[in-house]
Amino acid sequence: MTLEELIIVQSSVETGDPHQCSDSSDRNSILNHIFEPLVKRDGNGKFNPCLAFQWSVQPDGLTWLFRLHENILFHNGMKLSARDIVYNFERIVDPSIGGSFGTEGVYASYLSGAKFTARSDDIFTITTPEPMPDLLDLLSEMPIGYGEELDKLPRHYIGTGAYKVGSRKSYELELELFRSYWDKNPQVNELVWIREPNALRRVEMVLETDADIGSNIGHEGVRLTESSGRLVSRKFAGWLCIIFLFNMFQGVCKDRRIRQALNYALDKKELIRYAKNGAAEILNGFLTPHHFGYNSETEPYSYDPERARNLLLEAGYDDGFKLELDIPSSMPDEAPKLAEIISKFYSQIGIEVDVKEYYDRQKYAEMVKEKKIHDLCCFDSSPKSTFRVLREKLVSLYKGPWWQGYHNPEVNKLFIQATKTFDNKKREKIYQAIYEKITDDAPWLFLYRPYYFWAVNERAGFWYPGNDGLTTIK
Repeated sequence: MTLEELIIVQSSVETGDPHQCSDSSDRNSILNHIFEPLVKRDGNGKFNPCLAFQWSVQPDGLTWLFRLHENILFHNGMKLSARDIVYNFERIVDPSIGGSFGTEGVYASYLSGAKFTARSDDIFTITTPEPMPDLLDLLSEMPIGYGEELDKLPRHYIGTGAYKVGSRKSYELELELFRSYWDKNPQVNELVWIREPNALRRVEMVLETDADIGSNIGHEGVRLTESSGRLVSRKFAGWLCIIFLFNMFQGVCKDRRIRQALNYALDKKELIRYAKNGAAEILNGFLTPHHFGYNSETEPYSYDPERARNLLLEAGYDDGFKLELDIPSSMPDEAPKLAEIISKFYSQIGIEVDVKEYYDRQKYAEMVKEKKIHDLCCFDSSPKSTFRVLREKLVSLYKGPWWQGYHNPEVNKLFIQATKTFDNKKREKIYQAIYEKITDDAPWLFLYRPYYFWAVNERAGFWYPGNDGLTTIK
């Protein structure tokens, strides 16, 4: 059965430039209906065809060849060609393409030296300066628009997705079904996205039938949803890791024993109950189970204050010490609560915490990127690509944007090995070995991955979140 219209209410309907790297679920939920990438991630490092139905890599590991599906049309009726792909990639890696919260130039840092070549209308190649087995990770995040009019972004969107843009307002966006869509059409003719910043109000709008799906409704929204008797909630355990980055350039956190002690000193279950109303899962390392190379056999840091005290003694801090802890006031919004409960647990093992709160989130991200944090700082890890997490945050060979001084020669060696390993199973085992070593070194305070919730009415009862955690209508 096809629905004429489905209304989705979320905190924002701003979409911006689709070629800017962003982890905003509101933004990406909309854009993923308008634009498509070459390949789609199917979880755990697997990729399915999308605009490209076939790909291969040459024996030297440098040149990838892609074949496009035939007769894919853009929303303006023009046929997709390899030249469109080349134009898009050249724009995506342009250093002038901006970003927010320190994401400027993310893709350029990986592909700025790559060559993109259209060999025919439906065949093109990407040649990278060095082998990149995880290239599909990056390509799955890159939306493709009509090549001749990319200069009109973000004012004018022309993609190949199942929906095209209708009317646009500051508080509302309409997407109309693209009747010439190349793949299976969704079961809804029109999607209407409405902006409502207040999470409880989003649930009320679904209750009042002003909307069909309310996204990111939070714990209180779930209670209202389930107590209504008329709505159901949907839950997804996300890709996002809420963490604290340790400063390993200077100070007490250079010592691995201190970092381990600070992980053992926290009762993560209590922390999640207090800061997230229980709506999260404890991390056992720097990845989630969704990520390629996640190691389910890795033991998480248990709550063991006695072990934490012994590690402090071993490191020579029998009288404790003072920690300076940085937090933003938002993103994550629970950061002040995290600082409060972390301070409580650390005081029990003789550590005094001085919390420094920052209210400008953009400047906070820049401070972290410039590696000017105090002893540790509240942050998140959002890439779905394990390759990106390692290169941007952990492998010292690259000193990436969010790297804070962690150095392990064995990890570096394994990572280089992974970048030369195109066999997925073998590369996965290498990443799992890296996972064990990094978890033991504790360069981060490993906390949790949050749950995300939606309120859904009977009309939208068919909908469930996919493995990307977005509000995607299929």
